[in-house]
Amino acid sequence: KLLTRVPVLVVMDAAPRRGNNNKRRRREEDSFEEFVSDEEGGGGGSGDDDDGKNGSLAGLVGSGGLVGLHGSSGSSLVSSARARVLSSPPLSTLLASSISPALVFELSSREKRARRATMTTHHFACQLPMFMPVGTQGSVKGLTALDLENARVQLILGNTYHLEQRPGSALIETMGGLHNFVSWKQAMLTDSGGFQMVSLSDLLEVSEHAVTFQDPATGNTTTLTPEHCMQVQNRIGADIMMALDDVVSSTANDPKRYEEATYRTTRWLKRCIAAHKRTDRQSLFGIVQGGLDLALRRKSCEELVPLNLPGYAVGGLSGGEDKANFWRCVDASLELLPENKPRYVMGVGYPVDIVVCVALGADMFDCVYPTRTARFGTAMVSSGLLKLRSRSFANDMRPIEAGCDCATCKRYTRAYLHTIVTREPVASSLVSVHNVRYMMRLMEQIREAIENNRFEAFVQQFMRKQFPRVRANDDYAVPYEKMEEDGRAPVWPR
Repeated sequence: KLLTRVPVLVVMDAAPRRGNNNKRRRREEDSFEEFVSDEEGGGGGSGDDDDGKNGSLAGLVGSGGLVGLHGSSGSSLVSSARARVLSSPPLSTLLASSISPALVFELSSREKRARRATMTTHHFACQLPMFMPVGTQGSVKGLTALDLENARVQLILGNTYHLEQRPGSALIETMGGLHNFVSWKQAMLTDSGGFQMVSLSDLLEVSEHAVTFQDPATGNTTTLTPEHCMQVQNRIGADIMMALDDVVSSTANDPKRYEEATYRTTRWLKRCIAAHKRTDRQSLFGIVQGGLDLALRRKSCEELVPLNLPGYAVGGLSGGEDKANFWRCVDASLELLPENKPRYVMGVGYPVDIVVCVALGADMFDCVYPTRTARFGTAMVSSGLLKLRSRSFANDMRPIEAGCDCATCKRYTRAYLHTIVTREPVASSLVSVHNVRYMMRLMEQIREAIENNRFEAFVQQFMRKQFPRVRANDDYAVPYEKMEEDGRAPVWPR
């Protein structure tokens, strides 16, 4: 039913591009390998590619694989994308676009509401839809920057509150920004610290002026105003910054608090816009709030869209609400957000949720789930989850998933991982490498399916693998409980 919704109006419309996807994919993979091997971060170079285009933008709009490249400098990357959009003829394959000082968005393919786009930031040209691993303090737990590059990660997410606590934005600024501090060449996004209003809800006070947190470890207090939030994020230097929002848990039963937080989020956003000092290098996204109240979410969208921000996020969800309410709120929010701007659904990490949100028109997702579940010895596969602690894997000589190209699957067996998970620290890293690469492969498959106008078929195939309760022509179906018990084909939490 989600896939039959009529898409919203776009600036221009055209049929999806066709072409030799195998050749295009090989060209894109070669370009990315050239980029990650370049110590200076100028993988695209300044010369011309085979098509006579600027090498730093070779194949930016291509198949589902990762195509984002660095230019000789971040500003030239955005400038080149801006020039390309402005020079596009009226009947080009570009469906919709927007140009901001530090971000260019190009919508190139669409199947119903599912979108395929390129988002060019100061440091990297990201292919959308995409998943962003969470590196709270600039570091994804258990993984190095090289691990993330090898997994073909395009953007990692940091947290303003935690980065200011340790090591501090002043130190990060003296080190040349967070990119230099953690040795990361691709794009970065920093959350505002608003989420801590939920995770640290027992240790804070919120007012119209600011939110004051109490550190659970030291007892020290930190006051975060919209202006200070922007100052910290400007020092950190991420490509995308999130505005400080007033976040209320999605499971709270407090309509007055939801209404107060929704209108305050808009007022705080306007203060963030006024305080943002690096508009030429960093893009500010606004966040839609409203709890589970659809009318409040629509009102939030109506107030945010006229501010004409580079992008928008849907926040305040993925906090324990039931799936029906979650998807309804995502649907209601995305319907009212601009077609020509990136749309980010915050805190989403379950593959099923990501696939459904893509079908509703979302472009960006983040969550700690892939690496957190890895630390408990659970691997993500196309049929669901493999709980590697299960005795059924003690003598299993297969990789985690056949066909996976991650470093873990190329070298290690399920039997070996079963032996060390939750016992040896290296196990967390090995399973995290696989889980992050699984998410990147999933997004590559989604992008390719949308581009080739077969996303609906992809969704059907994906759901059959994830929920194999009844198979056609089978005499019987293995009960879910048994499948979860022996670890053969476990399923996602319901």
